Amino acid sequence: MNKHKYRITVEPMEAKAKSAPLSFEVDSHDDILMVIDQIRQRQDIAPGAAEAFGLGLKLFGNVLLQQKSSPLFAPLFPYFHEFIQRLKGSRLE
Repeated sequence: MNKHKYRITVEPMEAKAKSAPLSFEVDSHDDILMVIDQIRQRQDIAPGAAEAFGLGLKLFGNVLLQQKSSPLFAPLFPYFHEFIQRLKGSRLE
């Protein structure tokens, strides 16, 4: 299984922001940038939302897979799996 490694950085854009930038590394079995490109092509995702949606989906999905037996995450797993199947199976409209 190929692994892709990413550095995710979130930094405030406001000059008066008091929070320091957050940066961390994640592994993914999917090419997150390719997933985002595929989402950009969809007509049912608002323009400009593909990046946040794709990144959030992949980050959350990776954590959910790692924690699927946890009492906190276990109830979500079947619904998330169904959502992903719908997303993958739906036409690009």
